[in-house]
Amino acid sequence: MGAAHSASEEVRELVGKTGFSSDQIEQLHRRFKQLSGDQPTIRKENFNNVPDLELNPIRSKIVRAFFDNRNLRKGPSGLADEINFEDFLTIMSYFRPIDIAMDEEQVQLCRKEKLRFLFHMYDSDSDGRITLEEYRNVVEELLSGNPHIEKESARSIADGAMMEAASVCVGQMEPDQVYEGITFDDFLKIWQGIDIETKMHVRFLNVETMALCH
Repeated sequence: MGAAHSASEEVRELVGKTGFSSDQIEQLHRRFKQLSGDQPTIRKENFNNVPDLELNPIRSKIVRAFFDNRNLRKGPSGLADEINFEDFLTIMSYFRPIDIAMDEEQVQLCRKEKLRFLFHMYDSDSDGRITLEEYRNVVEELLSGNPHIEKESARSIADGAMMEAASVCVGQMEPDQVYEGITFDDFLKIWQGIDIETKMHVRFLNVETMALCH
């Protein structure tokens, strides 16, 4: 009785922290146990045998994001060696569909958090900036996973994305400023108007609710 009450109380706390329903938390817990081999924590090597990740061109960045202390809200830099179920839910909450009951301010805050997660994937050294070349390379890596886009086309699109990013960043600089890279504020401007909510998915979890938005 006491154990059951304690478990239900823990689920209620996780609902409050992550925004997931109790059913979604149960479903994610089953997936967590599959990934961890029924252990209390997950390590990077647990992702090695996930079929949908094997051919993903940014596989290493996705896996790294799960252990990034910034995403886990545990610090401004560094990587965790392992994550527990609550950590796992924290990461998955970035991919939670936007609730239709949210007002405009909440929607914008939710979108900003999703973009911050994406920014951290680019900003691998945690210095708060992304070089244009890093940005270009990730765009090309993403496109290279699309079988309908040829390599040369992917390169051209990536070059265009880099030039567009440069125009956003350099165009708003003061004459005496030195360009040092894309900041998070720049990143928000670059992604303004782009429907990120339908672009990012965590398909490998086999959980329908994991698309960023319906």
